[in-house]
Amino acid sequence: MNSREWGSGFSMVEHRLPAKVLAAPLHKHTREDEFSFILEGTVGAKFGDQEVSAGPGNLIFKPRGEWHTFWNAGETPARLLEIISPGGLEELFRRLDRLTEDLSPTEWEQLIAPYGCSADMKATMALVETHGLIF
Repeated sequence: MNSREWGSGFSMVEHRLPAKVLAAPLHKHTREDEFSFILEGTVGAKFGDQEVSAGPGNLIFKPRGEWHTFWNAGETPARLLEIISPGGLEELFRRLDRLTEDLSPTEWEQLIAPYGCSADMKATMALVETHGLIF
């Protein structure tokens, strides 16, 4: 369901992450706040200079305008609900899910810029290496 169908106040997305997978490049968006409620597994998150690890029942807040990302920090699948306010960013998630090839850093920026987002691919790859993640 698209958040526009109920006034765009928020969107809710379920993320299912296999073990040791980075969900998104280190990024920031200027329009939305994100709240990740962990349902299963262990989720690592970086926001600003801080890193946290969260399990079922924990809530991670990622405010707009702050660099952040998250990943499955465990050896088993993880699942979380992400509430994004206001809604609309789920449209970008749908576009990303339909990708069939890897994007260059320039292509990433071109895809996400219309949504008020930017990514730091150099810092992303450092995070992948540090935590032994797949991206």
